[in-house]
Amino acid sequence: MDNCQLPKGYKNTEVGVIPEDWEVKRLSEIGKFSKGSGIKKDEALSGNIPCVRYGELYTRHNDYIKQFYSYISKDVSESAKKLKSGDILFAGSGETKEDIGKSVAFIDDFEAFAGGDIVILSPENTNSLYLGYLLNAAFIQKQKASRGQGDAVVHINSTQLGNISIPLPKEEAEQTAIATALSDTDALIDSLEKLIAKKRMIKQAAMQQLLKPKEDWEVKKLGEVCEIFKGKGI
Repeated sequence: MDNCQLPKGYKNTEVGVIPEDWEVKRLSEIGKFSKGSGIKKDEALSGNIPCVRYGELYTRHNDYIKQFYSYISKDVSESAKKLKSGDILFAGSGETKEDIGKSVAFIDDFEAFAGGDIVILSPENTNSLYLGYLLNAAFIQKQKASRGQGDAVVHINSTQLGNISIPLPKEEAEQTAIATALSDTDALIDSLEKLIAKKRMIKQAAMQQLLKPKEDWEVKKLGEVCEIFKGKGI
């Protein structure tokens, strides 16, 4: 988009059109990277300390961690990476470049750990929930995909992730406001999905009751009550 066509108060950047008072930063500029460690598959249910394994970033979590699915013992935790509130977790390996680096934010304030093949960003002066939503956006995912290495198994490391550019409101309060709006929308979607699931269960129960054979019903073959024929090729 030419600058003359930009809406007032916006500017063109390498990540697209953003408000003039926002800035573009690389992930390496907003925090420090570290690595997850330990936690084998057979250790994932060895205790009661919550942890995250890299495969769960693809299958269990979206944007931020809402609940845990693996729990390790105290002994196992000694070789795992302890998380800090606000950490961003990236899957360091995956099957496709399009999905590589799936990320989630850890926004809780209790003891939890990360296993191997997870790259961790500990941001400073940046709202982690905002990053949790932002870093899975399509235009950021394209940057991750372009940096993924390998074919059968794709990898991405902290150096490659550190070079990803993101749009960032300068004021953390604005980041928080955006994250809160998105989180509220998530909560509304979750409540609607629960309501839909409840209605489906009610419908299923009603069908079982209404379609249950009664004494004055009769049994017929399907061909007795309708015409059956084949469609033709198109």
